[in-house]
Amino acid sequence: MTSEYKKPLPRGIQEEATKPFWDAARRYELVVPRCKNCDHMHFYPRTECPKCMSSNLEWTQVSGKGRLYSFTLVRQPVNPAFQEDVPYAYAMVQLAEGPRMISNIVECDVTTLEIDMPLEAVYDDVTPECTLVKFKPA
Repeated sequence: MTSEYKKPLPRGIQEEATKPFWDAARRYELVVPRCKNCDHMHFYPRTECPKCMSSNLEWTQVSGKGRLYSFTLVRQPVNPAFQEDVPYAYAMVQLAEGPRMISNIVECDVTTLEIDMPLEAVYDDVTPECTLVKFKPA
């Protein structure tokens, strides 16, 4: 971990709604909201279920397993802080439990990525306060 991390960090619009996700990531766990009314799991975190609009939600730990649903290789980042990382994969991951989430694919040659390849979550402690959830080939 380093406190000298210079890249911008993700910040939720509703910090209280996303706090359980970030707390779990620091414990190297992946959690998603699940509706207690209709059992629908979803991601990104929000205060209402996107299926039935209930606010009766709970956080559920998921396996961290998934498949590469879609991706793009970034070769010219918008933010210059990411220039040293190019090319990198900006990806949509289909979690085994159903929800899709945006992340990065790491620990591989990103030019060899293939749609539907199996992935697993890894955790990147970028600062003492922030752990990012990323994915690597399984």
